[in-house]
Amino acid sequence: MPSRARGICKARAWTRFKRSNAVSSGGVKRAWLELFDWEFVTATNAALCQPKRALHKPTSDGHDRTRQLWDKNHRREMFLDEAADLCRECHRLAPFCNFNGNTFAAIARSLVDTLKLKADEAHIIRSLLGHVVAGTASEVEARELREFSRSLTVERLKKP
Repeated sequence: MPSRARGICKARAWTRFKRSNAVSSGGVKRAWLELFDWEFVTATNAALCQPKRALHKPTSDGHDRTRQLWDKNHRREMFLDEAADLCRECHRLAPFCNFNGNTFAAIARSLVDTLKLKADEAHIIRSLLGHVVAGTASEVEARELREFSRSLTVERLKKP
Protein backbone atom coordinates (compact mmCIF):
# COMPACT_ATOMS: atom_id res chain seq x y z
CA MET A 1 0.00 0.00 0.00
CA PRO A 2 1.47 3.41 -0.92
CA SER A 3 2.57 5.64 1.95
CA ARG A 4 -0.17 8.25 1.40
CA ALA A 5 -2.88 5.54 1.42
CA ARG A 6 -1.51 4.09 4.67
CA GLY A 7 -1.55 7.58 6.19
CA ILE A 8 -5.16 8.17 5.19
CA CYS A 9 -6.13 4.78 6.66
CA LYS A 10 -4.39 5.71 9.93
CA ALA A 11 -6.11 9.10 9.99
CA ARG A 12 -9.48 7.41 9.46
CA ALA A 13 -8.68 4.91 12.21
CA TRP A 14 -7.91 7.81 14.56
CA THR A 15 -11.25 9.42 13.66
CA ARG A 16 -13.00 6.22 14.77
CA PHE A 17 -11.05 6.22 18.07
CA LYS A 18 -11.85 9.88 18.61
CA ARG A 19 -15.58 9.28 18.21
CA SER A 20 -15.54 6.22 20.47
CA ASN A 21 -13.58 7.95 23.25
CA ALA A 22 -15.66 11.13 23.48
CA VAL A 23 -12.65 13.38 23.97
CA SER A 24 -13.42 16.85 25.24
CA SER A 25 -12.34 20.01 23.47
CA GLY A 26 -10.09 22.77 24.75
CA GLY A 27 -6.69 21.19 24.48
CA VAL A 28 -3.68 21.26 26.73
CA LYS A 29 -0.59 23.30 26.07
CA ARG A 30 2.60 22.11 27.68
CA ALA A 31 6.33 22.33 27.16
CA TRP A 32 6.45 19.05 25.21
CA LEU A 33 10.07 19.46 24.12
CA GLU A 34 11.63 21.01 27.23
CA LEU A 35 13.59 17.86 28.13
CA PHE A 36 15.26 17.79 24.72
CA ASP A 37 18.04 20.37 24.81
CA TRP A 38 20.32 20.87 21.81
CA GLU A 39 22.92 18.49 23.23
CA PHE A 40 20.26 15.76 23.29
CA VAL A 41 19.29 16.54 19.68
CA THR A 42 22.95 16.33 18.65
CA ALA A 43 23.46 13.05 20.55
CA THR A 44 20.33 11.58 18.94
CA ASN A 45 21.65 12.45 15.50
CA ALA A 46 25.05 10.91 16.33
CA ALA A 47 23.36 7.72 17.56
CA LEU A 48 21.34 7.47 14.35
CA CYS A 49 24.40 8.06 12.15
CA GLN A 50 26.68 5.58 13.92
CA PRO A 51 25.13 2.22 12.83
CA LYS A 52 25.20 3.28 9.17
CA ARG A 53 28.65 4.85 9.52
CA ALA A 54 27.14 8.05 8.17
CA LEU A 55 28.94 11.32 8.71
CA HIS A 56 27.73 13.03 11.89
CA LYS A 57 28.67 16.65 11.48
CA PRO A 58 26.88 20.01 11.64
CA THR A 59 26.14 21.71 8.34
CA SER A 60 27.52 25.15 7.63
CA ASP A 61 24.16 26.41 6.32
CA GLY A 62 21.56 25.18 8.76
CA HIS A 63 23.16 24.23 12.05
CA ASP A 64 23.38 27.61 13.77
CA ARG A 65 19.95 28.77 12.57
CA THR A 66 18.37 25.50 13.69
CA ARG A 67 20.05 25.57 17.08
CA GLN A 68 18.86 29.15 17.65
CA LEU A 69 15.31 28.22 16.63
CA TRP A 70 15.35 25.14 18.88
CA ASP A 71 16.86 26.94 21.86
CA LYS A 72 14.34 29.76 21.52
CA ASN A 73 11.27 27.48 21.27
CA HIS A 74 11.78 24.02 22.74
CA ARG A 75 10.85 25.08 26.29
CA ARG A 76 7.76 27.00 25.14
CA GLU A 77 4.28 25.76 26.02
CA MET A 78 2.47 24.64 22.88
CA PHE A 79 0.01 22.11 21.55
CA LEU A 80 1.37 18.71 20.52
CA ASP A 81 0.88 19.50 16.82
CA GLU A 82 2.88 22.71 17.28
CA ALA A 83 5.73 20.65 18.76
CA ALA A 84 5.61 18.46 15.65
CA ASP A 85 5.67 21.59 13.48
CA LEU A 86 8.78 22.86 15.29
CA CYS A 87 10.46 19.50 14.71
CA ARG A 88 9.49 19.63 11.02
CA GLU A 89 10.88 23.14 10.66
CA CYS A 90 14.16 22.08 12.28
CA HIS A 91 14.34 19.02 10.02
CA ARG A 92 13.92 21.23 6.95
CA LEU A 93 16.69 23.57 8.06
CA ALA A 94 19.04 20.54 7.93
CA PRO A 95 21.38 21.17 10.87
CA PHE A 96 23.29 17.91 10.33
CA CYS A 97 24.82 16.23 7.31
CA ASN A 98 22.63 13.11 7.65
CA PHE A 99 19.45 11.82 9.27
CA ASN A 100 17.84 15.18 10.09
CA GLY A 101 14.34 13.82 9.52
CA ASN A 102 15.00 10.70 11.57
CA THR A 103 16.43 12.79 14.41
CA PHE A 104 13.48 15.13 14.79
CA ALA A 105 10.88 12.44 14.02
CA ALA A 106 12.34 10.26 16.78
CA ILE A 107 12.00 13.12 19.25
CA ALA A 108 8.42 13.88 18.18
CA ARG A 109 7.38 10.22 18.26
CA SER A 110 8.78 9.84 21.77
CA LEU A 111 6.26 12.42 23.00
CA VAL A 112 3.56 9.75 22.70
CA ASP A 113 5.12 8.06 25.73
CA THR A 114 3.85 10.96 27.86
CA LEU A 115 0.23 10.20 26.95
CA LYS A 116 -2.24 7.70 28.36
CA LEU A 117 -3.20 5.90 25.17
CA LYS A 118 -4.09 2.36 24.20
CA ALA A 119 -1.35 0.66 22.21
CA ASP A 120 -3.17 0.99 18.89
CA GLU A 121 -3.95 4.66 19.51
CA ALA A 122 -0.31 5.32 20.43
CA HIS A 123 0.81 3.62 17.22
CA ILE A 124 -1.44 5.85 15.12
CA ILE A 125 -0.38 9.09 16.82
CA ARG A 126 3.30 8.09 16.64
CA SER A 127 2.88 7.50 12.92
CA LEU A 128 1.06 10.80 12.38
CA LEU A 129 3.80 12.68 14.26
CA GLY A 130 6.47 11.04 12.12
CA HIS A 131 4.66 11.94 8.90
CA VAL A 132 4.17 15.55 9.97
CA VAL A 133 7.84 15.95 10.92
CA ALA A 134 9.00 14.30 7.69
CA GLY A 135 6.72 16.59 5.70
CA THR A 136 4.89 13.65 4.12
CA ALA A 137 1.59 14.03 5.99
CA SER A 138 -1.49 14.46 3.87
CA GLU A 139 -3.89 17.30 4.67
CA VAL A 140 -6.14 14.71 6.32
CA GLU A 141 -3.31 13.44 8.53
CA ALA A 142 -2.21 16.95 9.52
CA ARG A 143 -5.80 17.90 10.37
CA GLU A 144 -6.33 14.72 12.40
CA LEU A 145 -3.15 15.34 14.41
CA ARG A 146 -4.20 18.95 15.02
CA GLU A 147 -7.67 17.85 16.16
CA PHE A 148 -6.19 15.17 18.41
CA SER A 149 -3.73 17.66 19.84
CA ARG A 150 -6.39 20.26 20.54
CA SER A 151 -8.64 17.64 22.15
CA LEU A 152 -6.09 16.46 24.72
CA THR A 153 -7.12 16.85 28.33
CA VAL A 154 -5.04 16.80 31.48
CA GLU A 155 -6.48 13.37 32.25
CA ARG A 156 -4.84 11.96 29.09
CA LEU A 157 -1.36 13.09 30.18
CA LYS A 158 0.88 10.82 32.22
CA LYS A 159 2.26 12.30 35.40
CA PRO A 160 6.00 13.05 35.18
